[in-house]
Amino acid sequence: MTTHDTAPTAPGLVWFKSSYSTGNGGECVEVAAAAARVHIRDSKQTSGPVLAVAPAAWAGFVGLVTS
Repeated sequence: MTTHDTAPTAPGLVWFKSSYSTGNGGECVEVAAAAARVHIRDSKQTSGPVLAVAPAAWAGFVGLVTS
């Protein structure tokens, strides 16, 4: 796992917000998948810190929270 002080500006990162998000400023994260890492950031502070994890770690997390 790595963290960045600011959002990566790598070309090709496409950020996605959860379909469960509402447009009223609720608590939400955005995710951008790349070949070697999955990047996660706060949707309200897109230029803020970013957490990057291995794809297998992200898949494990998603599997736990969706079961």
